[in-house]
Amino acid sequence: MAMRWTAPAPGPIETWKFDEVDIPAPGPGEVTVRILAAGINPADAKHVAATRPGAEFPVPIGYELSGEVTAVGPDAVGGSGPLAVGDEVVAFRVQGAYATALTVPARDVFAKPAPLSHPEAANLLLAGTTAAEMIQVTRVVEGETVLLHAASGAVGVSLLQQARELGVRVIGTVGPDAEESAERVRRYGGIPVAYGEGLRERVEQAAAGAPIAAAWDAVGTDEAIEVSLGLVAERDRIVTIVSPDRAKADGFLWIAGSRPESARFRDIARARVLELAASGALEVPVARTYPLAEAIEAVGFVMNGHPGGKVALLP
Repeated sequence: MAMRWTAPAPGPIETWKFDEVDIPAPGPGEVTVRILAAGINPADAKHVAATRPGAEFPVPIGYELSGEVTAVGPDAVGGSGPLAVGDEVVAFRVQGAYATALTVPARDVFAKPAPLSHPEAANLLLAGTTAAEMIQVTRVVEGETVLLHAASGAVGVSLLQQARELGVRVIGTVGPDAEESAERVRRYGGIPVAYGEGLRERVEQAAAGAPIAAAWDAVGTDEAIEVSLGLVAERDRIVTIVSPDRAKADGFLWIAGSRPESARFRDIARARVLELAASGALEVPVARTYPLAEAIEAVGFVMNGHPGGKVALLP
């Protein structure tokens, strides 16, 4: 038996249920994982807030986790090789990570990067593969200068680190009075600039004459989009993860894990993101942890402010 959070029907997080459920033994190609941390992402709530094509309720909540293998089914081979009972692992993309245990396809289970704690590892792959796709679709290469909106958020922090590995210079927007956020951008190799009136001029000053080759938007404000459109010469080198309507209207890129092409790329990108984390080149700042039973409070904290890092649920 295990405890698990589910959304019984489309609606707000306050309608979620925390119930005891049976955990099936792993079948062919499956493993069971004792969950030691579950990552929290805004998509956890957004994807069950309203009816969506393909969503059948009740929906188990949570896409990524870190834990320990407790059972291995026949012919089960993990994404990074053979699995055995006792292995420390991460899993993404799964359904039902807000739980104490879960049986999942072994192909979505990977060795946990040793430098990361379980709360850090549980928050690595959704943001990390999203960032990897943003880099890939905008064709960014070594030596270029890129504008990043919402640079101190989870996806932004992963973008900063992955861009640094590529030799890409990043100018990242932060709040006008958010020195902690600005320091986080500097820590991971970026140049912070405050959003608000005069943003374009501040970005140009930070660029010091270099062209802005591409823009990565993780905030979706009109200001972010207008500045990106004004500075980047090629619209197919601007990508957003939050503004599909503007992307369609203005002719730039929109990606999302629910889109088949994005899902395919992110599955492939998991290995590279894990490799970076295992080498120590990719950190995951964690701001807070909550007990699993307090998932609604934890998700509300993530959705309603600037947590200053990732948030994890612990058993």
